Amino acid sequence: MNVPKHVAIIMDGNGRWATKKGLKRSEGHLEGSKTLEKLAIHALGMGVEVLSVYAFSTDNFKRSKDEVDYLMNLFVKMFKTKFDKFNKKGIKVMFSGRKINLREDVIKSMEEIEEKTKENTSGILNICLNYGGQEEIIDGAIKLAKDINNGIDINNFTREDFYKYLYNELPPIDLLIRTGGEQRVSNFMLYQMSYSEFYFTNTLFPDFDKSELNKSLFMYENRDRRFGGINDIENG
Repeated sequence: MNVPKHVAIIMDGNGRWATKKGLKRSEGHLEGSKTLEKLAIHALGMGVEVLSVYAFSTDNFKRSKDEVDYLMNLFVKMFKTKFDKFNKKGIKVMFSGRKINLREDVIKSMEEIEEKTKENTSGILNICLNYGGQEEIIDGAIKLAKDINNGIDINNFTREDFYKYLYNELPPIDLLIRTGGEQRVSNFMLYQMSYSEFYFTNTLFPDFDKSELNKSLFMYENRDRRFGGINDIENG
């Protein structure tokens, strides 16, 4: 099977999942966290090298204070408890996003799990928290500008070189999955998905189980990725 090297998931539909069941939105987020745990272990176990997930965007701070506070508490709880399983599986956990506006206990728990798993080699779980794709490009451009002021030669600077200025230097996204029925990228990893294959599903994230992930991987296997060129059949 041709397994994508880097898979990214926009985990959409937690709140709607709960609402449909007559539950509080917070219960949907809790269920979504359980789904993420299972999916990460499954995907990286199948040969995916990097799994990036959209946990909380810079714009999600526009939501109600109660929902934001619940999510921040959930992050802290997950990072302190559930992520021990990732460490035992040899998974390296890293975070992408801005730390501004995040609570100190959230930042501390993020730093602790990054430190604890930094030597792991069984795959990478990249959690995008307080993240925005345009913000990442802006922050990267600011870093690059500082390097230019310090004398870096940019005459032969390439698009591949710019990856070093993003929050984490990761490979381009091969497969982008969005759950929940929407068909937009919502400011997620814009630079990295320039040639990504897209997979949109109506399945709400808490119901996006291993079999649903497998469907997206099988779809990817049958896609013809030309990266702006032509395939052998067309060229024949």
